[in-house]
Amino acid sequence: MHDPDGVRLQKVLASAGLGSRRACEQLIADGRVTVDGQPVLELGVRVDPATAVIHVDGMRVQLDASAVTIALNKPKGVVSAMHDPDGRPTVAEFVRDRTERLFHVGRLDADTEGLLLLTNDGELANRLSHPSHGAPKTYLAEVEGHVPNRLVQQLTRGVQLEDGPVAVDAVRIVQALPHASLVELVLHEGRNRVVRRIFEEVGHPVTRLVRTQIGPIKLGELKPGRTRVLSKTEVGSLMTQVGM
Repeated sequence: MHDPDGVRLQKVLASAGLGSRRACEQLIADGRVTVDGQPVLELGVRVDPATAVIHVDGMRVQLDASAVTIALNKPKGVVSAMHDPDGRPTVAEFVRDRTERLFHVGRLDADTEGLLLLTNDGELANRLSHPSHGAPKTYLAEVEGHVPNRLVQQLTRGVQLEDGPVAVDAVRIVQALPHASLVELVLHEGRNRVVRRIFEEVGHPVTRLVRTQIGPIKLGELKPGRTRVLSKTEVGSLMTQVGM
């Protein structure tokens, strides 16, 4: 892992925001740092920041200072695209003040609100989009009718759709009233309108749908139409989630 022409590891860590150089030296001495999968215990190690894969406490360290990942609370009626030939509002309108060439990761249909990620990190985007690495996504769905407890077992066992079966990772009935219910569900699936199709199949059509979380990244208090840049810690946890 040592690159004699590289930069001292503690300097790389400090530049990535892991603390002072002295604090980063202590991270190395404590055995909390790995480079390319190998633990580092010596302070003299040099690395190439452009190619080294560094983890601290198992979390990937983002070394590319030009990389940015943004969380957007997509409002209803906005298309998950950077350009729409039909002239409909797109997510590009909410990041038009950014200088980076951003692209959205995954999609939300126009009627669905909530968390959408935009990034200029191609590898992260590919990992997040690929089915084998896809981070779990959490949705809060308002549906028609009273949802019985047995629906939890039905959804976790799997629902047969026209393009194949789908099973959710977790289901929680937040509220069940006579004419409407609020259900939270988690799934890895990325098929088109899959959440709406699941509830349609089990007889509880969706009236409102919000994505509240992607992997470790939560929508939180972010208002519709607003964005925020993910912290280095959030990006690191997201990268770790998808095996980077």
